[in-house]
Amino acid sequence: MTQSGRKQPGHQGPETGIQLGRLDEFIGFRLRRIQNQLSRDFAAATADRNLRSGLFSSLAIIAANPGISQNELSGAVGLDKSITVQIVDELEKRQLAVRKRSQTDRRRHALFATDAGQTYLDELFDIMARTEDIVLHQLSRAELGLLRELLDRMYQAFDQKGIPL
Repeated sequence: MTQSGRKQPGHQGPETGIQLGRLDEFIGFRLRRIQNQLSRDFAAATADRNLRSGLFSSLAIIAANPGISQNELSGAVGLDKSITVQIVDELEKRQLAVRKRSQTDRRRHALFATDAGQTYLDELFDIMARTEDIVLHQLSRAELGLLRELLDRMYQAFDQKGIPL
């Protein structure tokens, strides 16, 4: 859109006529707007699975990092430790993940995805791929790679400032 709010040539999407004002200057607003829509679409596509917020990402992190501790999982997903405990409890209840005593530190539990958890993840990732493909086809492979790189670089800036990830 131009500053006047008129549609630019080649612009795709609904014309709302609503000005973003100062929000137009902030990347966080744009990221959140896209994230909100993708989350709504994914939630709608998985509504029949009773998928609690944080469950999918937690299971995916556990599967990618067999033996991860609950504390490490909490940091990786960005959730409060008490919420992470509830999520791990639910993953175990659904038989998607298991806690095992750590071989190196008996005070902690190591988390592992079960075979059923891996199968469930495969299904969810297929749904997520279809959900994201609706918008990601707007970008070339090179643009998508650049976007991932830029977002990762932005995220790592939090760690450099001493903000826990």
